[in-house]
Amino acid sequence: MIDLSEIFCSIQGESTFAGLPCIFIRLAGCNLRCSYCDTFYSYEKAFSLSTEDIVEKISEFRPINLVEITGGEPLLQTEIYRLFDLLNKQGYKILLETNGSISLEKVPFFVTKIVDVKCPGSGCKDPFLLTNIQFLTLQDELKFVLSNYEDYIFAKEFLAENSISNLPILFSPVPDRLQPHLLANWILKDRLPVRLQLQLHKYIWHGEEAK
Repeated sequence: MIDLSEIFCSIQGESTFAGLPCIFIRLAGCNLRCSYCDTFYSYEKAFSLSTEDIVEKISEFRPINLVEITGGEPLLQTEIYRLFDLLNKQGYKILLETNGSISLEKVPFFVTKIVDVKCPGSGCKDPFLLTNIQFLTLQDELKFVLSNYEDYIFAKEFLAENSISNLPILFSPVPDRLQPHLLANWILKDRLPVRLQLQLHKYIWHGEEAK
């Protein structure tokens, strides 16, 4: 059984897949408590389903075949690996949103990993496992959620120190903390090869997610 927070279909608001219809499977439970978390309700379980029941439930959203498994932190539940396999056998394109604090070694090659590197403004000190860098492939993405200029410098130095330049890099400003135009100016000034990411779904529904 997998502990869940919610399952719904919406427009993907983040990553290079932004704008596409997407099925979201939000698992319950998280090992971090970020200061800007906007899904704190996912800390606690809302319900549980078997992997088979999850696959059956999302079939109602066909022909949409893009699925994001998110949280909370999905990799806290080992049953997720069986879910990966079942979704893949059903022909789904799978995205995994993870905070990078748990090893990515066992995540299958057919899963696109969107890995969040926590900056100082998150209030979570150094949770990222540097060994996870070796498990990233060209289809994966790194995300930095930025609260201020200090976070921007942290992200820029992280990329340089770890020689990361060959996969999509997402810089996302925290709403009400960092104005997007400021982040855009910093990126342009430093000529960084990164993607400025805004949470598209929040512009569409003004904070009210479509269910």
